[in-house]
Amino acid sequence: MKPFKKSIKYNQLLILLILLFISPFDLFVIAQNKPNIIFLMTDDQRWDNMGCYGKPEFNTPNIDKLASKGVIFDKAYYAVAICMPSRVTMMTGRYNSSHQVGFVAPTDYTLSQTDFANGYPALLKNAGYRTGFIGKVGFTVTEEATRPSTPKQHYYKEHMGNVFDFFAGSETSDRKGFVTWPEDDLELKEIYKEGRENSGRTLRTGEAMLRFLESQPKDQPFCLSVSFYAVKHDNDRDMYMPHFDQFKDEDLSVPKNWVEGENEKLPSVVKDNARGVRFHKQRSSTPELYQKLVRRFATQGYSVDDQVGLLVKKLKEKGMLKNTIIIYTSDNGRFQGSHGLFDKCLLYEESVKAPLIVYDGRVPDTKQGFREDALISSVDMAPTILSFAGLDAPKSMQGKNFGGILNKTQDMSKWRDAVFMEDLFLESMFHSRYKENVDEINENLIKNNKSYRSHGVRTERYKYFVYYEHSPIIEELYDVENDPLEQHNLVNNPKYNLTLNKLRKKTEELYQEAKK
Repeated sequence: MKPFKKSIKYNQLLILLILLFISPFDLFVIAQNKPNIIFLMTDDQRWDNMGCYGKPEFNTPNIDKLASKGVIFDKAYYAVAICMPSRVTMMTGRYNSSHQVGFVAPTDYTLSQTDFANGYPALLKNAGYRTGFIGKVGFTVTEEATRPSTPKQHYYKEHMGNVFDFFAGSETSDRKGFVTWPEDDLELKEIYKEGRENSGRTLRTGEAMLRFLESQPKDQPFCLSVSFYAVKHDNDRDMYMPHFDQFKDEDLSVPKNWVEGENEKLPSVVKDNARGVRFHKQRSSTPELYQKLVRRFATQGYSVDDQVGLLVKKLKEKGMLKNTIIIYTSDNGRFQGSHGLFDKCLLYEESVKAPLIVYDGRVPDTKQGFREDALISSVDMAPTILSFAGLDAPKSMQGKNFGGILNKTQDMSKWRDAVFMEDLFLESMFHSRYKENVDEINENLIKNNKSYRSHGVRTERYKYFVYYEHSPIIEELYDVENDPLEQHNLVNNPKYNLTLNKLRKKTEELYQEAKK
């Protein structure tokens, strides 16, 4: 007989009974026993662009210190590696093929309020948490799921105001379409006051983060989601230029799979149609261009790191750190010239491998600090966050709770042996997203062999993916443990036929599960 699991409605009823029958002091004690949760997400930060992942030249001392006292995941992967669908996946615990929120048809829907209500922020709010969101939203919530997914207006207060108690965010920039609440929080409004002389988007995000903590009631747990606009974009107005001084004359290391000029090894459908090829030519295809860009990405990473330090300091000052869980990740990776590509999306490691650090202040010092090789997917984020609050994930969530890996109680023989990844983005479709005949355009792209949509799996040792809408299909297979830079495609090597067939089958099985 399977153990009884409490439903969300049961938890809501329990909370109501608590509010009716116990004293304010007892409520305070219960609140203190629920951990605070802070989910930090950067934008387009490549997994290895920080010290704790082997690149001390990026100078991320605060993140590294947090990592040294937490868990560093070395095999965490994005279920999808582009911002809009990735963010929805982490909030809802669902794969892109399931939630259908993305930039291009046919998966170009907004997120319905019903589906938003089954994301971790709404479920935590229902369970008594104070909820906050700061920074880049990256997707649109509407009453019903509609197309296209990129409407001209977003109505944050109307469609998200019932979920977030504290909000300071916008679509892509805090200079345009920015919204804040509570309306009577004058300190919050001052941070984003138009024309105010301050230090740029990353430091403004940090100020709002600290403001949330300063306004936090003592008798209530909180969940704060912070979505930095950095490290995406690299113009002067998006950077805090004093932080640039330490990098401006440095020659940062160049990945061994960086390609000067064009990469002839890429599949022709990618070379001819993926925007990452063109962006590489423009932005990272020479040593000079590479250094210019990566210095600027390092600057923004340092600015984020600075805010992480201020966050930890504030938590200590308020006596909150020992009851707070901090998660640090990004929304997708970035090639930065590896494979002769810029951008993200495609299923090579630089795009789909995620930085993931989890710090739990409740863990005794003697048990803090270790690295973990378990295969983690970004679809696991929401159910794991809910588990921190003692909540079961709703049936809509497809990810796994990795809380048992964090506290070393997970039976690893029952953990997954592969993560599923997909790329549903086509640049031509992105340019056509507002056209009425968008589905016909999509069908013609596939018919004309211009689709490079792909999906695949990463196991402990291998990476397999297939461009499944191309005829004939194009496949790539890498022994990532022995070929971490993915330079030797093993698809045509007969020694790997058994592995290839096994991973083809695994990919199809996981795809069928993902699109439910």
